[in-house]
Amino acid sequence: MRSGLLLPLALALWVSVSWAATRTPYQQILHHSRLRGRHQGPNVCAVLKLMGTNQKYLPNCKMWYHRKICGKSTMITYECCPGYEEVPGEKGCPAALPLSNLYETLGTVGASTTQLYSASSNLSAEITGPGSYTIFAPTNEAWASLPAEMLDSLVSNVNIELLNALRYHMVNKRVLTDDLKHGTTLPSMYQNIDVQIHHYPNGIVTVNCARLLEADHHATNGVVHLIDKVISTTTNSILQVVELEENLETLRTAVAAAGLDSLLESEGQFTLLAPTNEAFKKIPPETLTRILGDPEALKDLLSNHILKTAMCAEAIIAGLSMETLQGNMLDVGCNGDELTLNGRPIIANKDVIATNGVIHFVNELLIPDSAKTLLELGQDSDVSKAMDLFRRAGLSSHLTGNERLTVLAPINSFFTDQTPTPGRNVLRDHIIKEQLSSKYLFHGQKLETLSGKQLRVFVYRNTLCIENACIAAHDKRGRFGTLFSMEKLVTPPLGTVMDVLKADDRFSTLVAAIQSAGLTETLNRPRSFTVFAPTNEAFRAMPQGALNKLMGNAKELASILKYHIGDEILVSGAVGAVVRMKTLQGDKLEVSTNRNLQTSNLDTTTKNHIINVNKEPVAEADIMATNGVIYAVNTVLQPSASRPNERSDEPADPALEIFKQASALSKISHRNVRLAPVYSRLLARMKH
Repeated sequence: MRSGLLLPLALALWVSVSWAATRTPYQQILHHSRLRGRHQGPNVCAVLKLMGTNQKYLPNCKMWYHRKICGKSTMITYECCPGYEEVPGEKGCPAALPLSNLYETLGTVGASTTQLYSASSNLSAEITGPGSYTIFAPTNEAWASLPAEMLDSLVSNVNIELLNALRYHMVNKRVLTDDLKHGTTLPSMYQNIDVQIHHYPNGIVTVNCARLLEADHHATNGVVHLIDKVISTTTNSILQVVELEENLETLRTAVAAAGLDSLLESEGQFTLLAPTNEAFKKIPPETLTRILGDPEALKDLLSNHILKTAMCAEAIIAGLSMETLQGNMLDVGCNGDELTLNGRPIIANKDVIATNGVIHFVNELLIPDSAKTLLELGQDSDVSKAMDLFRRAGLSSHLTGNERLTVLAPINSFFTDQTPTPGRNVLRDHIIKEQLSSKYLFHGQKLETLSGKQLRVFVYRNTLCIENACIAAHDKRGRFGTLFSMEKLVTPPLGTVMDVLKADDRFSTLVAAIQSAGLTETLNRPRSFTVFAPTNEAFRAMPQGALNKLMGNAKELASILKYHIGDEILVSGAVGAVVRMKTLQGDKLEVSTNRNLQTSNLDTTTKNHIINVNKEPVAEADIMATNGVIYAVNTVLQPSASRPNERSDEPADPALEIFKQASALSKISHRNVRLAPVYSRLLARMKH
C-alpha cells in the first residue's frame, strides 16, 4: 500500500521539477511574484516599485531580498496578476478578466492612449474583427514621453504616420512570452520590418529594448503585451548607424582601418559601446597616433568595445560581467538611471537599435591591456611608483617601444620613506629580455635580464617566485610586453653560499666552523640549499663551555651545521603557516611565518612577513646565492635529540598525568562525599 502511495507522489514531484525546469525566465519571476503575493488572496502578484516613480518590476528572489534596483530603494505593492481582476467584497483577484477583442482589451489593461490612436487611425476595425494578432502596446506614459514634435507628426497624419507606427507594434499571429526567445526577430505588420526580441536570464523581456511590463493579456483575436516605450522602425545595421552619426566620425575611420566593417554589418546580435569623437580626444595624442598606426592594437581596442550579445539598458538592473569580442570581461551595471562600465557612468546615449544589435554611445575609450605599452600598463596601477622609477632612470624607451620584454615591478606598498631608491643598474635587472606569461614558467627556469644577469624561477604550491621576490598579482599582458607585479625588489645572486657567507662579516665564525667541519666544498656545489646561518652573535650567545666542546668535535660540529641546511630552496614569500624542511642532517626544520597586515599613512595595506625557524625569529631573510638562499639567525639551532622536549606529541610523564588528573578531580571531590576517599588515595600516591 505504501508503494502505491509513493508512485503518484514521485510522479507528481517529477512533473513539478520538469515544469520548473522548462519555465522561461519571465514565467519564473511571474511565479515568484505570485508566491510573494498569495497571502493577499488569489491571483495577487507582488511587485517592486521604484520609490518616487511609476516603474514596477516583477521580483526575482535576489531582488526581493535586496529591495533595490540599480541602487535605488523600492517599495512592495500588490496588484492583480495579468488576466485577473478584483471583485468587490472579496479578497484578492478571484475573477478572470472578460475575454474580448484586442481593441477592448487595450482599454482593459490600461493602454487607453493606444486604444484611442487605434480608433483615430482606423486600426480599430482590423483589431476588432477576425484574425490572430499580437500587439506590443505602449503605456499611456510612454506616449506622453515622446518628444512633442514627434507626437505632433504622428497625430497630424493619423491615416499614414500614426497607422504605420501602430502596425510596427503588431505581429500577424498570437505570440506569447513562451515564444519570445532571446535574440530572435519577429516580422512586424509594417512592411514586414523586424522587431527584435530579447529574453534575459533575469526575466526581463524587451522588444526593440522596450521592456515588457505586463505580458500575455489574452483576447479573442490575439494577445496584448504592455511595454514601457514607443518603438520606432530600424533598417540600419550597426555599421550603417556608425556611418551616419556625426559624433562617431573618428570611430568610423578606426573601424575601416581595423577591417571590422564586415563584422558590424553581419547578421547576429551585438552590443557596440561606440566611443564618441570626444572619447578619442580624451587620450594623449601620441597614444592615439600609436594605436591608429598599429592594426593589431587598433583591432584589440575596437573589439574591446563590442559585446558578444545584445544588451539593452532596460535589462540591466544590477551589476553583471559581460565578455567582449577581445576576450576581456566588462562590469556592466547601473546607478539610478545611469548605465556604468567598470563602475564609471560613461554611457552618454543608450539603446540605439540596429538590425544586428544595439549601440550605446560612450564618452571614454576602453583601452584593453593588449593595446597598451608597458608604461601605460603600469600607470594608475598598483605598480605606478616602480614605473615612475623606470622612467626617471632613463629606461622609458624599453617601456614604450616594440621590444618583447617582461617587467618585474614591485607593488607600491613595498616602497616606504625608508626604502632606498634603486639605481639604473638595479632596475635593468628587473627587465627580462622576452615577453613571458607566468602560467608557463617552470621551476628552475633561467631568465636573462637587460643587464645580462640570470634570474631563477621557483614554483611552489601556492606561489610563483623569481629569486627572492614572489608575484603578487595576475599578469598584465600588453602589446609587446608583460608586467609582473612583484612583492618586492628582485635580488640577483652574486655567488655561491660560501661566497656570500665569506663576504659578510656577520658570519665569520660560521665560515670558520664550516671550514673546520669540511663542508666548504658542499656549499660551493651547484645544488639547491636553504641555509639558516647563525651569526657571530648566535655563537657568542652559547655557553663558552658548550661552544668550545662543539668547536672541538668535528663530527658533532658537522652534524649541527648540516641541521642548519635544507636540501631545497625556500624563499620567504613561499612560506605558508608552517613548512617542514628536511635538512642534510636528516631531521626536519619547522619554518613558519606570521603575515601581519599593516596600514601605512597612505591607507595602503602591506604584508609584514615575520619568518621563524623552529619558532626562533629570523634576523634577515632571502640573501640570495647561486646555489641557494640564506637566512641570518641569531640562534644556533639544536636538533630535537639535543634539546629538551618541546613537542606535544612526545611520550607523557606518568607523574605529570597524575597531577593533571588530580587538578581536574580536586573541585569535584570536594563537592562529592563519595569521591573524597579516592582523592585522598590519589594524593598519597603522588607523595609516595
